[in-house]
Amino acid sequence: MSGNLDDAMMRELPPEWEVPAFTITEFAPRKTRFCIGIPIINEGDRIRAQLQQMADLGLPELADIVIADGGSTDGSTSRDRLVPVRVRTLLTKTGKGKLSAQLRMFFAYALLQGYEGMVIIDGNNKDGVEAIPKFLTALEQGWDYVQGSRYTPGGVEKNTPLSRKLAVILLHAPVISLAARFRYTDTTNGFRALSRAFLLDPRLQPFRHIFDTYNLHYYLSVMAPRLGYRVKELPVSRIYPAKGPTPSKIKGFKGELHILSQLFKAALGFYSP
Repeated sequence: MSGNLDDAMMRELPPEWEVPAFTITEFAPRKTRFCIGIPIINEGDRIRAQLQQMADLGLPELADIVIADGGSTDGSTSRDRLVPVRVRTLLTKTGKGKLSAQLRMFFAYALLQGYEGMVIIDGNNKDGVEAIPKFLTALEQGWDYVQGSRYTPGGVEKNTPLSRKLAVILLHAPVISLAARFRYTDTTNGFRALSRAFLLDPRLQPFRHIFDTYNLHYYLSVMAPRLGYRVKELPVSRIYPAKGPTPSKIKGFKGELHILSQLFKAALGFYSP
């Protein structure tokens, strides 16, 4: 099934949800309690390799896979590439916004489809997908927010740019932890799991246009412990390429300044309803 958001799904959306315009292409029906959301944009061979590894590990049998595409033009989201690796659904954002808009799109779809929880993982093939079953088990056990960390015991990190490592350990994680009243060790890591109950809590309200770039990740990290949900970290691996450019959408001083601005806004309650 394929179509536009302004078709049947628009009629199902609660009127207060602000979600970017997007199209839906479903290759298979829902089969599992949980789903795996992968936000991407022009990840090319990286997402192809990641999806193949996930298929080889049998992950599509454990949770439906949903691609949350920001508008790729590199052919990586074509049907003949996604169907053989058992992707269930391709969501393609046509409206405004970056990563946080893609996440709102994915969360809205997953909730309306009735999933009880979801795992999100970046699509640039840096994260060890073999950890996904641990996140699914955590959801089954009743955890509401699970943060993947390369810096918690058992975690692995390789070739992390020194500036990023220092920023996470010395600034980002301490600021989010202080605001959340929960000790995190790796708050920039997009590898996470979230429960349906947490996302639908009326005190959270994640479906707002104010979440457009990277701030939704930070906001969710702060709010999960503060609202009394069960939160924990799980060890994961994150391996950057030994050579070549760093796979990241955050570029240069301007991008880093934007991240800092959103970090402190989240910590200071700027995004609270």
